[in-house]
Amino acid sequence: QVQLVESGGGSVQAGGSLRLSCAGYSSISGCLGWFRQAPGKEREGVAALTRGSGTTFYAYAVKGRFTISQDHGKNTLYLQMNSLEPEDTAMYYCASTEWGSCSGGYSNPSIYSYWGRGTQVTVSS
Repeated sequence: QVQLVESGGGSVQAGGSLRLSCAGYSSISGCLGWFRQAPGKEREGVAALTRGSGTTFYAYAVKGRFTISQDHGKNTLYLQMNSLEPEDTAMYYCASTEWGSCSGGYSNPSIYSYWGRGTQVTVSS
């Protein structure tokens, strides 16, 4: 079925920027999310958006620095990451649901049906 593929990760210095992309989802509605997991830490929701409305959600740690967006024509999800900090270092994953919205639980991994394999983001001091 749907196979998501992330790209855009890499190594940057603190204060730098990266833009992650997630391709492969085909649902016309639902929630699209970004998660990350750093070594020794639990997986956490970073940002999400509801495809139909465009409503976005952000974790407190990234609010104001990261921007989630979508390209409807290309069925591609983006995560623009600015002012990166070493604490942002993690493996980043994208995920999608088949229907519904992100409201009420975007950071809950159980609502997502499809996942990518991840792209590594490393931020050095």
